[in-house]
Amino acid sequence: MVDSATVEAPSRRERGGRAQRQRERAGGPVGVHRPYIVRNIPTYDVLSEENLLRIEATADRILAEIGIEFRDDPAVLDHWRKAGATIAGNLVKFPPGMLKEILSSAPRAFTQHARNPKNSVLIGGKGVVFAPAYGSPFVMDMDKGRRYGTLEDFGNFVKLAQSSPWLHHSGGTICEPVDAPVNKRHLDMVYAHVKYSDRCFMGSVTAESRAEDSIDMARLVFGRDFVEGNCVIMGNVNVNSPLVWDATMTTALRAYARANQCAVVVPFILGGAMGPVTNAGAIAQAHAETMAGCALTQLERPGAPVIYGNFLSSMSLRSGSPTFGTPEPAIGSMVVGQLARRLGLPLRCSGNFTTSKLPDAHAMNEGTMSMLAAVHCGANFILHSAGFLDGLLSMSYEKFMMDADFCGALHTYLDGVKIDDNELAMDAFAEVGPGSHFFGCGHTMANYESAFWDSELADNEPFEKWEAAGGHDAAFRANALWKKKLAEYEPPPLDEAVDEALIDFIARKKAAMDDAWY
Repeated sequence: MVDSATVEAPSRRERGGRAQRQRERAGGPVGVHRPYIVRNIPTYDVLSEENLLRIEATADRILAEIGIEFRDDPAVLDHWRKAGATIAGNLVKFPPGMLKEILSSAPRAFTQHARNPKNSVLIGGKGVVFAPAYGSPFVMDMDKGRRYGTLEDFGNFVKLAQSSPWLHHSGGTICEPVDAPVNKRHLDMVYAHVKYSDRCFMGSVTAESRAEDSIDMARLVFGRDFVEGNCVIMGNVNVNSPLVWDATMTTALRAYARANQCAVVVPFILGGAMGPVTNAGAIAQAHAETMAGCALTQLERPGAPVIYGNFLSSMSLRSGSPTFGTPEPAIGSMVVGQLARRLGLPLRCSGNFTTSKLPDAHAMNEGTMSMLAAVHCGANFILHSAGFLDGLLSMSYEKFMMDADFCGALHTYLDGVKIDDNELAMDAFAEVGPGSHFFGCGHTMANYESAFWDSELADNEPFEKWEAAGGHDAAFRANALWKKKLAEYEPPPLDEAVDEALIDFIARKKAAMDDAWY
């Protein structure tokens, strides 16, 4: 476990100025500013102690009076029975305070190790990690439109994430590669993460065997002994809200915990469908569901890393369609952050959400609201940081680049305001005096390369120059940029023996089963 208090953010000088950034970008995947962000601004608390206690008490009542069903996984019921819960068939009811006590063994922060140690990330404490969006069956770009995702698309998004200096994690199922059999595609996805990236990654959760395959592949990369003592892979598991955990998710969760790897425990609540329409009720439900999942990891293996996750969303009550990036879940995320901190668990919350069908103003409006909620609520692991479009049904190449650029702005935002003699700039005031300008003074010349964040996508030229160059919008520029990044991409080095071992593992696994397409 890493003590987050000992981790400090690199200085501006260490990160380099504009010229250095340009050199890094030209170098492709090596242009990583830092492996993760160290938050230098406070979290934002919206609820009083009294109101937090009311939400926690409501969650306790849900757990004790209504209960949660755990279906088709007898080992889970055995865990709960031994822990002191009340069992009636698949329904489990929990005495108040029981789950919080079980969760005391979970680490407050931990390191997820990357195969390139320079890219290992801190999960928890003041660490903030941006990862791509997850789970879309479709992909989209301005050239080919909306279509089913393929293994080629999957690899492309891994490469784009690796190439971005503003993302820290390779993610998991960035898109569903539907050209590969359902029972074998997890092998190709994990291999793509290892082959095309040297950052941290996630494995499969769609069956216990696929979770175990993912972990076994990680053991080939890192070594069995290292994996036994360190987190190298994570699995994102979802509650079947309302108040149901099914065996697909619990067996995958237990597989990760059993191997001392991290389960990211996430309820997905659409207000008015899988939970109440009211924010407070949905938050209480999510708190109950998440605590139960997180506690289960500790019953499987005390001390296993776990992330308290949340995915609040709203819906159009006129049509029944999900809505994303709306204000109610955004402000609800602030409360979720407070609850996670009170439990002492790392947090995954919010992301770059939108229901827009295009990488347009609608998309960035909703995405900005939900991403600001993520950074202000104190989220440590922000899945869905880039590429989310069409209510998560589509992974967009252009939106990926626009979102990654926005993540770059958030690096500076989360750095906060530094106070020292240079930042206070008294020498500049003395040189310039009243009525003049600072453009060419010594202080400006000494700081101009690192003073401001530099977007790769924004067009800051005068209108006439922009118009003469074609008058293109941000989506057009993003289209050109992702193609440029893929053309320049160079894979990070991978040990030949490790690569051969992975290829052999995949071949043997695929040969042992027939293709399944559903």
